[in-house]
Order: sequence, then C-alpha cells, then structure tokens
Amino acid sequence: MSQVITRFAPSPTGYLHIGSARTALFNWAYARHTGGKMLLRIEDTDRERSTEPAIQAIYDGLTWLGLKWDDEPTLQFSRAARHAEVAHELVAMGHAYKCYCSPEELTQMREEARAAGKPPRYNGYWRDRDQSEAPAGVAPVIRIKAPLTGEIVVDDHVQGKVVFKTENLDDFIILRSDGTPTYMHAVVVDDHDMGVTHIIRGDDHLTNAARQIIIYNAMGWTVPEMTHIPLIHGADGAKLSKRHGALGVNAYREMGYLPEALRNYLARLGWSHNDDEIFSTEQMIEWFSLEGLNKGAARFDFVKLESINGHYIREAKPDYLYEVMLATAQEVGRLTDVDGLTANKATVLAALPELQPRAKTVLELIDLAQFIYATRPLAIDAAAAVLLTDDARGVLADMNALLRGLNDWSVPAIDAAMRTLAESKGLKLGKLAQPLRAALTGRTISPGIFEVMVLIGKEESLARLGDQITAP
Repeated sequence: MSQVITRFAPSPTGYLHIGSARTALFNWAYARHTGGKMLLRIEDTDRERSTEPAIQAIYDGLTWLGLKWDDEPTLQFSRAARHAEVAHELVAMGHAYKCYCSPEELTQMREEARAAGKPPRYNGYWRDRDQSEAPAGVAPVIRIKAPLTGEIVVDDHVQGKVVFKTENLDDFIILRSDGTPTYMHAVVVDDHDMGVTHIIRGDDHLTNAARQIIIYNAMGWTVPEMTHIPLIHGADGAKLSKRHGALGVNAYREMGYLPEALRNYLARLGWSHNDDEIFSTEQMIEWFSLEGLNKGAARFDFVKLESINGHYIREAKPDYLYEVMLATAQEVGRLTDVDGLTANKATVLAALPELQPRAKTVLELIDLAQFIYATRPLAIDAAAAVLLTDDARGVLADMNALLRGLNDWSVPAIDAAMRTLAESKGLKLGKLAQPLRAALTGRTISPGIFEVMVLIGKEESLARLGDQITAP
C-alpha cells in the first residue's frame, strides 16, 4: 500500500471554526496512525474574503492544538494557472467544452426548467455546438461534460455506498470566463497533484464528491478514498451555532481549555474506541480508524468538555500549568494577573497541587491563585462577604491575637492553635475556617486555609486579618 496522504483544506475567511478543527484532527490522526502525511492547503480563491490574518489564525489554531501538518502549506490561488491548464486539457480531450451563454440566457433556461417541473439547471446548449458559432467578443466559461446516463457511485467509509443518478447532474462550470477555476475543479486538481489518497471532510461535501468524481474520471486519475463525516450539532440537536459553541479555536484557548483536553473531546465527537472517554493523544493515534467514525451527528456539550478539561488540569504538572496560566492571562489581557503570576512564580507553583482539583479551566485556576498576590485590602466577593458578620469579625480578632504569638508558622502549628480556639468557644473547626478563608482570600473556595496562610506568610496573613477586623 502506498503512503497515506490526507489533507486539511480550510478557507481563510474567518477564524478556525471548531468543526473545522475536528476535521483537521481526524485527518491528522489517520495520517499519524498509518505513518502517512497530513498536508495543509489554504483554499484562498475567494479573494475578497480571504485575508492574511485569517490564514495566520488557521496556522496559530492548528499549532496550538498540536496538529502539525507536513511539508509547506499550499495556497490554492497560487495554482490558478495549473487549474486553467487542466481545464483546457479537458476541452482538448473532448471531456469539457466552452460555453458562451449570457446571464440572460441562463436565467431563461432556469425559468423554463421550473415551468416544466424540472430542476433549474444548465441544459447543455453549447455541449455539442460547433465553436465556429461562438459570438464575437464573448469570453466563455468551460463546462465539464457530465455523463448523460448511468450512475456515479461514492464508496464512502462512513456513508457506505452512495449512488447519484447522472441525470440529476448538469454540466457544471470548471473555469470561469475570467480564467479562474471554480472550487469544484480546483479541489480535484490540487488533491491529485498533492498525491492525496484519503479525503476526510464534512458530509456537507457529499454531493460535491459526485461532481468531483466526474473530473477525476475524465482525466483518468485515481479517485481518493472518501470519508464524509456528519457535522457537529448543538446539545439540543440543532445545527451548531455560536450559542452552542461554534466558535474559533482561539476562543477556547481564551476560555481556559487545554489543547490536549480539546483534542480528546473533539476526537470523541464523531469517533469512538469502545467506551473510552479519556485517552492520551498517543492512544488516539494508536486506536484511530476510519471504521471507528460514527454515522450519526455528534452533539457538542460544554459540560462534558469542562469535565474532560478538569481531568487534564488535575493530571498536569504544575510547571506546565504555570506557563499556560501566564500565557492565558496575557492572551486575554489580564495584566494584573500577569504581573502577579510573574512576581510570585515559586508560591504559585507551590500552591498549584492544591488548586488543580478545584478548577475546570485555566481561567478558574488563575482566579483561584489570585489570593497569593492580591493587593490589600482584598476585594471580598458576595458569597464571602456573607460570612464576615460582626460575630465573625470578633472571632477573627481572637484568631489574630492567637496567631500573632505563634513562633512556628507551619500547617500543623496553625491547625493546633485553631483547634484550641475552637474548643474554647465551643465551635467546630469549620465555623472558624469559613470566615478565616473569606478574610484571607476574599472567596469561599480556596486550597486548605492553613496551607494558604503558610503560602502567603505570617505577616501578610495577619495584615489581611487586620483589614477585616477593622472593616466597617
């Protein structure tokens, strides 16, 4: 068997959509599984909508996701001369022809077809007409000669055998009157020239496959193996939209998702290996097969994504997470956090094992770490403020006096002192810990509060307590 070559071919008209990212992932995983290559082609033939920032967003999104393509990216527009060459070759071979119909004539054809109860399409007027009849001064388009009888069969790894009646396919345009190729034609020429053996893409391209096979057959080229995967739907079963999560990959980065978690989650949207939900990228590559792709549409579920992301955060090494936290804070413009994380790196690293089980996103991790470098007096959130009653402030004053006399500022020593105070007041330790946490972190959730006190130190702990004891 020859080397497997897949391709990811996005249009640079915006961000790297999450659905496109999944298509890239499947192409990448299959190429890696088979020891093949995944090539990247930027389909930038829409010159008005294709932009350099959008192309860069595709590069950045794939790189962040860890989906490294092979060889240099191909820019489709740069190959326009090659596309035109093949179109004229098809004319010379008798498999395509020049069509001189005006827009008005085409409109009339469509109207007549509708009136006859037929699909509104081109009627083949110039298919067998002598070119000597061509009107002067009219630049023609080139149309492929679609078979007039029989069937086009797409043998698809997901959809099975899909049959298209040729009577429902018209002689579609492959080269416009200005000499530029249509999408349908450019894709075939590029896939052939790039040596693509397997096409893995959304099932919205399934009808395109029939038309593209006509061009392959006309040129005598081998048709790549086809795999058309169902599109992603929202949790409610409707077509994926922004409210469901149809965002750019960069948005998920900014929301605090780890690339390895997103890879894992996207892989499970339309592909499965037994009942495995959590698996490493190495396992995905080992297990990935086209037979494992699902025929039904997958549903995007933020709750599930958060759960998987939480797993990867819990399992990550603190050094790695610290760098991701810093990069994410910079990405979203949280400059105070950038400064705080940078100035308190050692303390943040020491705190992370306590913080990781409590966070599902990197943004939550950053929020949880803020107690380390928060400036006094701390901003107290609404839930924490409820705990700081007048009675609680009185208890905080007693804590302050007791803690001030501690010479050993360690978790066991602080724990013992707090237990002694709790017993003297007839309270459970938790009743002391709740207002203490609120005073020292401004929140109701944090690592163990005694660990927090050791992390921020005796002087800072007592100062924060003092702020709340005297607060109005």
